[in-house]
Amino acid sequence: MTQPKRELIRSNDPVLISFATSILTDAHIEHSVTDTHMNVIDGGIGAIAPRILVDSEQYDEARRLLDEADVR
Repeated sequence: MTQPKRELIRSNDPVLISFATSILTDAHIEHSVTDTHMNVIDGGIGAIAPRILVDSEQYDEARRLLDEADVR
């Protein structure tokens, strides 16, 4: 059974999303990036921002890592 996902971060900044996913990957925290295609389809107006989701049980550790890296 899969754990429910929690939104860790939402941003229209592709560099921030990339940096955050790099931190999570290095820490072996499973994550997924959603809404990237919708962001492109909306014409770059920023109505739908990409999000990083993590399992609920890994949320606290992921949030701590991003806070240490000053990613908000």
